[in-house]
Amino acid sequence: MKFFLLLTLFVLCPLSVQASTDDIKAVVLAKQNACLGCHALDKKIVGPSLQAVAKKYANDPNAKAFLKNKILKGGSGSWGVVPMPANAKLSDADVALLVSWILRGAPSAN
Repeated sequence: MKFFLLLTLFVLCPLSVQASTDDIKAVVLAKQNACLGCHALDKKIVGPSLQAVAKKYANDPNAKAFLKNKILKGGSGSWGVVPMPANAKLSDADVALLVSWILRGAPSAN
C-alpha cells in the first residue's frame, strides 16, 4: 500500500511543478504586457477579472480560439465599451500559455 502511495506521489509531483512553472511564466507575461493594468485576478478593474473570464468561458468549446484572437487583436464589446488593445507582438506559445492560465482561473503562482 505504501509503495502505491509513494508511486502515485512520485508520478503526480512533476505535474504540480509544471503547473506552478507555467503559472509563474503566465503571471510574468501578464505583467510584462500590461494585462494586469486592466485585469485583476479576482476583481474588475477596467476589464473583467481573469477569474470571471475563466468562469464565463468554462464550458465554451471555442474559448481557446476566441481568447487567443481577443488577446492578439484586441477589441471591445465583450465586457463593456472600453476597448482592449491588441497584443500582436506576443508569440503563439505565449498566447497559448496565457489563455490556458486564464481558463484555469489565473492561479497566482504563490
